[in-house]
Formats: sequence, C-alpha cells, structure tokens
Amino acid sequence: MTLRTKPPFRADHVGSLLRPRALKDARELLLGEQTAQDHLGPHFNLDLADIEDRHVREVVALQERVGLRLATDGEFRRRSWWLELIMTWDGFTANRQSASSPFKWRNENGPQQDFSSLWIDQRIIWRRSAVAKALEFLAETTSDGVTAKVTIPAPQVVHCFMGGDKAVRDSWYGDVDAFWNDLVAVYRKEFDTLVEAGATYIQLDDTAIAFLCDPLLQDVVRGLGQEPEEALKEYARRINQVVAGLPDDVTVTLHQCRGNREGLWAAEGGYDFVAEIMFNEIDVDGYFLEYDTERAGGFEPLRFVPDGKVVALGLVSTKTPELESADALKRRIEQAAKFTPIDRLALTTQCGFASSIKGNPMTEAEQEAKLARIVEVAHDVWEDA
Repeated sequence: MTLRTKPPFRADHVGSLLRPRALKDARELLLGEQTAQDHLGPHFNLDLADIEDRHVREVVALQERVGLRLATDGEFRRRSWWLELIMTWDGFTANRQSASSPFKWRNENGPQQDFSSLWIDQRIIWRRSAVAKALEFLAETTSDGVTAKVTIPAPQVVHCFMGGDKAVRDSWYGDVDAFWNDLVAVYRKEFDTLVEAGATYIQLDDTAIAFLCDPLLQDVVRGLGQEPEEALKEYARRINQVVAGLPDDVTVTLHQCRGNREGLWAAEGGYDFVAEIMFNEIDVDGYFLEYDTERAGGFEPLRFVPDGKVVALGLVSTKTPELESADALKRRIEQAAKFTPIDRLALTTQCGFASSIKGNPMTEAEQEAKLARIVEVAHDVWEDA
C-alpha cells in the first residue's frame, strides 16, 4: 500500500462540530438573538472573539485527542455552513423565512422546513470574509503533524439555491454567463486569500450535484431552466475554473451531501447519474461521499474512481446518536473495495455534526465517540492511517 501523506486522510471528518452550549449562548446574547445571560453567568467574558477562540482551542484538542491527523475549527465562528461566506460578498440577499425555494427539508414524515431563499440584486463583488482569519487562528492552534482544514460552500451551491438559470435571468444579471464569470472570479479571489493565509487543505461543500442524483429533484432542475446532465457538466466546468492554478501542495476535496440540518435531509438517490463526470472531469484530489443510509444508493459508482484520487466513505452518521459498530463499518468498507481498490478509500462522517448552529440531535460525548470510532477502524483497515 502506498504511504498516504496528504489529505484526505484515512480517518477524516467533514468539518462542522457541535457548538458547546456556552458558545451558542454567547452568540445569542452578543448578537441580539435572545437573552442568554442566565446561562452565561454575571461575570462571563462578553468579547465574542475571545469566547470563540477558547472554544476553537478546545475542539482542536478534542480532534487531536481522538487521533485525527486533521483539525477544523468546527465552523464555530459561523451560524451556517454557507451563508456567512456568501453574504460577505456584494450582490446577495437572503431570507430565511421565505418559502420561495423549490427545495424542502424533510424526514421520513415528509417536508418539515423551507430552505433559505437567495437572490442577486447587484453585481457580485468579492469582499474579505472572516474565513481566512479563522484559518490563520486554526493553523496556529493545531499541533505539529496535524493539518488545518478549511471548508467553504462550492460555487454551484449559489447557483442551485438561488433557483438555477431561471433565477439568474430574473436577477440583476439577466445573463447566465455573466453571472458565472463574476462568481468564479470571487471564488478565485477567496481561494487566493486562503492560500495566502496558509491553507493546504480546502474542502468544497456541495449539495447541488448530490441533488441531481434524486429523480424528483432532476425534475425541479428542469423547471429551473436546465437539463440535469447539462447542469452537471456546467458545475464541473465551473469548479475547474475556480481551482485552476492552485499550488501543488494545496489539496482540494469535494463533499457531497443530500442535505443535513438538525437531523433533516433534502434529497435521495445513488451516485450513478453523476459518478463518471464527478470522478473524472472535476479537478479535485478527493471526495467525501454521504453513505450512511440507503438514500445514497450502493457502492457500484465507485468503479469510476480513477487512480490518484481518494474517496472518503461517509459511513458514520452525524444525524443520529447511535454509535456504529467497528465490525459493521469494516464490512461496508470491504463491500466498497469490491468496486475500487481499497487504497483509493478512506473513512469519514456522512456530513458535519452542525451544518447550522443548532446542530444535529446528539451530545458532544456521542460526537467524540463517533470520531474516535472512525480513527479506530481506519487504523485497523489501512496501514498508513
């Protein structure tokens, strides 16, 4: 087995982690979301940056304690996995209360919540976000031998969530190519800023391609002005434009998720429709694929994974607190290895533990147990874990 010295690591995780109660209370108090002083206590430090710093140090220590070779800041400085970055740039307006989005959060009982609505009311222009500054602090906090990982939403998320080509034409732009040219430009600037801040491990978080796996959402995409295969090829081309020219020592991965909000999801369907293009026409180093339920389909699409790329199998659920057994995880890795060499595989969570600030329904102890289980199993399966 070839020694793996760069990410994705054999034991990895997607990014977000459960926010401690004290951190959530501090944000609620200091950002005016609701009164939380009773929980914080009368002498609590009211500098939010200092509070965030302290909790980031603690969550980095957690990741190192369980034996991970990477660390994120848990996205502790964000309310949402994607909106903070997008709303930093000029051009965007969002509404969490609007029901105009064609996508719905659901569970086994059907639709439960509306998606946030996003639209463009002026030209998209890059402004410095807090992501690079957060990365600098994370890199300073991690121990030697631990890689700081930063996550940002993929560019196609913007296109998808605002309502596809139809919404672009109805926006300030009116022209789809002009929209993409400006969006790619701000993403390239954001990548440059991250690299200047020391980024060597960048993950693009995406739902748009995973949504194309769902026959029902394929019909939604058609209603938004594109054929699903046309949208997939467009997304591949735009990702490649964003990552072109990055230094060789920067690893970029693409995370695929069918929705992850407080235990809810938004799509279902296997990777068959997207696999060949996703694995072979998108210029990233690895993939994080949701695989914790039957909604993600089988492992057969892994036959398209080329040499030189690694797929981290998201077999450990962040939606439920039940701890997966080591034997069950090993059996599933063995099943996946029937379709691609095991050297091209790794183990990870299905998604983040807290894509929104509320987080998924589990405790911090249950979260830590899941991260430790990933490390345990990876050490048993791969010599280079």
